[in-house]
Amino acid sequence: MVCGVLAVVLFGALAPAVAAAPRASEPVYDYTKAIRETVWVDIGRDGDGDGQSDRVAADIVRPSEPAAAGTKVPVIMDASPYYSCCGRGNESELKTYDSAGKPVKFPLFYDNYFVPRGYAAVLVDLAGTNRSAGCADVGGASDVGSARKVVDWLNGRATGYSAKTGGSAVSAGWSTGNVGMIGKSYDGTIANGVAATGVAGLKTIVPISAISSWYDYYRSDGATFGFDPAGLAQTVEANNSGQNCSAQNQDLATGATANGDYGPLWAARDYVAQARNVHASVLVSHGVNDLNVKTINFGQWWDALAANHVERKIWLAQTGHVDPFDYRRSDWVDLLHRWFDHYLLGVDNGVQNGPMASVERQPDQWADQSAYPAANAIATALRPQAGGKLGTAAASGTASFTDNPNVGEDTWVTNPGSAALTYSTGTLTSDLQVSGTSSLTVTATPSTSSARLSALLVDLGPATIRNFAGSGEGIKTGTTENCWGSSTTGDDACYRITSADPKKVNYTILSRGWADLANYASLSQERVLTPGTAYTMTFRLASTDHVVPKGHALALIIGGTDGSFIRGPARPGRVTLDLAKTSASVPLAGVLPAASTHPSLGGGAFVPSAGRADLH
Repeated sequence: MVCGVLAVVLFGALAPAVAAAPRASEPVYDYTKAIRETVWVDIGRDGDGDGQSDRVAADIVRPSEPAAAGTKVPVIMDASPYYSCCGRGNESELKTYDSAGKPVKFPLFYDNYFVPRGYAAVLVDLAGTNRSAGCADVGGASDVGSARKVVDWLNGRATGYSAKTGGSAVSAGWSTGNVGMIGKSYDGTIANGVAATGVAGLKTIVPISAISSWYDYYRSDGATFGFDPAGLAQTVEANNSGQNCSAQNQDLATGATANGDYGPLWAARDYVAQARNVHASVLVSHGVNDLNVKTINFGQWWDALAANHVERKIWLAQTGHVDPFDYRRSDWVDLLHRWFDHYLLGVDNGVQNGPMASVERQPDQWADQSAYPAANAIATALRPQAGGKLGTAAASGTASFTDNPNVGEDTWVTNPGSAALTYSTGTLTSDLQVSGTSSLTVTATPSTSSARLSALLVDLGPATIRNFAGSGEGIKTGTTENCWGSSTTGDDACYRITSADPKKVNYTILSRGWADLANYASLSQERVLTPGTAYTMTFRLASTDHVVPKGHALALIIGGTDGSFIRGPARPGRVTLDLAKTSASVPLAGVLPAASTHPSLGGGAFVPSAGRADLH
């Protein structure tokens, strides 16, 4: 039991011969009396070249009662570049301040809910954004160092000040040093990056729709999506006129080469390569239809964490780029409460046990799994065969398509013509689960000196899914609110209620992948292709967990430039596949049919929007 005025019961009392269930932290502190302050933490860099070490603003709200008694509290941190430019959450909340510069509005519900329960909420402006000095570097040393140094300060290893320049030193004597980082998109990405440094004191992270490798946000196995990090840096720096970031932005523009090569800029922003340093537990959430932060980002991160034996759990929704607070609100808040209680307060509530994964099968219908990928999923070689069949038997012969960058994935599914090749398992006699990360190996002969490759895994059959291509990316936002914690004037805990936005479809694209054949030998250096020469390349398809129902079929579609997402080659041409040397490795649980009868798509095809270039 916790001593002093911290009236948060961590363990139930022992009844005769029976232990009562452990209890959660409770809202016993007065949120209206909470301490609100800003500390500027020195990050030891001079990103804006003004000759002074950059300080980042950490806005803090913490309960006053433990502070008065000298009792320390743990920290929930969200480090973001979006607190003044773009907003956080479904309602795009921004930070606000009073006339003296004291923080008033803390976006999202973390402060409202957790501060009364004995936590501090710390919202950090990344370098170069909002009230912080320095420059954003889009996932690099400045971004990650902004948050890591605040973790250090909370543990007495860095210096904080009472002002952006000058001021007096401020300590975090009120902090236990236990920190949990949380955030969606860019914010969750920074949590991944800080965890990959192995910083002491970071006990857990909750990355929501987060990037694990910035290369895989802007590029895909040599292919390019058509947007670059310098533009994002300028967006988040726009409301902070106190620095000159032209040099940093030029470094971003130069480092992100126009081709899809993996170079030093991307290597410095590859957290998967540093996952061996992760000691914090990880609670992942991602939409399997997220066309902004593509799902390969959670899949490769998850696999790397598994190799490092990190304690972890995962939620996979049918949404696009959406926070679970807006698709499964009550359950998510309950899970976060238990998660933070366990890893930051030490409550023995068993949240780390039980099912590892929770997956949305249909809108608002969830299934728990003991593991992700599914425990019985086996990497299976699926081979395209003559006659449009897809199976495990050896194939022979060739097949060709003509690259047409003006069409994209939905045309490929409904009316591919000569632009793509379709291969199908035929009608399934039982459910078939695709769970994990797939890849495609091709031996391809281009007719020109440049070529793109794209591939889709498709569930052919009718279904009701979340409308992830709609404006809400799978959710509808109502007009009524519910409240999650305590409120003050200027910082309420109430948010508009959301619901699923369903849509009937005749097929579902469950995984995508793209590549530049010029990177067949190396992602680090593309090569000019010789027309008429065969090249072998393996590239990844997006991570997922999807059940193809009995009566549907699983299809593999292979083409050139998927115009919905990637840029086409300089000289589009004809590409010929050697079917004997072309196969997809797909993690499957279930039995493939022996025969090949193909279900008809019918009308009402679902046309998603192109991949989004905004990270919020």
